[in-house]
Amino acid sequence: MKLKVFSVSKIHKNVFLIKLFSAILITGLAFSLFIFHSSDFSPVFASVTGRFEARFLPPKVIVPENEDLIPQGALFLDLQDLKNCVKDIEIEKCNLFAGKWIPDSSGPSYTNSSCGNLIDGHQNCITNGRPDLDFLYWKWKPHDCLLPRFDPRKFLQLMRNKSWAFIGDSIVRNHVESLLCMLYTVEEPVEVYHDKEYKSKRWHFPIHNLTISNVWSPFLVQAAIFEDSNGVSSAAVQLHLDKLDETWTSLMPSLDYAIISTGKWYLKAAVYHENAKPVGCHICPEKSRLVELGFDHAYNASLRNVMDFIADETNRKGTVFFRTSTPDHFQNGEWHNGGTCKQTEPVSDEEAEMKNVHKILRGLEIGQFERAVREKMGEDGGGGNVKLLDFTGMLLTRSDGHPGAYRQFRPFDKDKNAKVQNDCLHWCLPGPIDYLNDVILETIVNG
Repeated sequence: MKLKVFSVSKIHKNVFLIKLFSAILITGLAFSLFIFHSSDFSPVFASVTGRFEARFLPPKVIVPENEDLIPQGALFLDLQDLKNCVKDIEIEKCNLFAGKWIPDSSGPSYTNSSCGNLIDGHQNCITNGRPDLDFLYWKWKPHDCLLPRFDPRKFLQLMRNKSWAFIGDSIVRNHVESLLCMLYTVEEPVEVYHDKEYKSKRWHFPIHNLTISNVWSPFLVQAAIFEDSNGVSSAAVQLHLDKLDETWTSLMPSLDYAIISTGKWYLKAAVYHENAKPVGCHICPEKSRLVELGFDHAYNASLRNVMDFIADETNRKGTVFFRTSTPDHFQNGEWHNGGTCKQTEPVSDEEAEMKNVHKILRGLEIGQFERAVREKMGEDGGGGNVKLLDFTGMLLTRSDGHPGAYRQFRPFDKDKNAKVQNDCLHWCLPGPIDYLNDVILETIVNG
């Protein structure tokens, strides 16, 4: 957050108030300087390099929690500067999605064993035997402001008598499990519903009367999927680009909050339908005589319908977040052909390079979101009840946060050189995806 100070004319009308205000500030400044000089130095601190160094204690009255918020020279205001403080102040909004990962010795707020059986087995990296734990000791820091740590008690209090739904694919399930584990530290949720395949679930927090649902809809549009539990397809997906999946649209009038996302499923082989007729395909079936349209065509067409729906206030009750797709970090292959991710700490911004496919997905998501808001809601965004969560870049450098080989239980116990399938798409729990909740709560509290 940056403060821009503008001069003010005609202050003579409130001379008395200005003088009083200035006197109070000068008194506070004098007191803080007195405290500063009386203590001279702070105790010795250890730096991250291992060296010990003495540091000045900042004046407690002047310095807030985040040093990024203080303009240079703020401690040396003269009387005229103090008078000029009686004016309008322009406060720029902080971009919570632009920042970096910094070391955090406190670690996660929960453990792999502290939230019952909520964590999907494939994302329970520590239980599955992942030997390194350094990936747990980083936190997301926006460049220009503080990001408060997620407060589960505060979240539950704010969401008393509310209903939430996380709508989309398996990354959405990954995310909802993260949130549930964080809230579990205050109140244990009760599972009150699941579908036949346990892909859609609902939990209730009885003390706060909060309901959180996970709604399985990987394409967000109507789809016939022919795939087993290991993701192996027996036929191309039949995808209706112009028909939204009623599994989630029927819930929208009852939800106070919804987080919606998709993306990666559109890379699969599929036949595309519009107006109940096949119009093309991606990775077309043999002898289909259909036109190869590409996944980007299908994703763009589907997103247009999704965004138009959520931007229309008659279709929903509360606030809707659309989350951009998260990057995978497969190297030397992909999901089913030997791709791996062996990093144990975040990569630098210079090392991180977004794959073209992620650029395409994110570009379509942001483009269709902005178009729908502009066309359906006007420039003001209809009161801010439809929001974009652009987490793609935030997670781009966290190639260390995936299960990798530890999507399975102790995969190398029998053979240290065993070749096992790696998961470089989903996220370990606890892990980097937990910090999405920090951003979401801050967005709810401060807009």
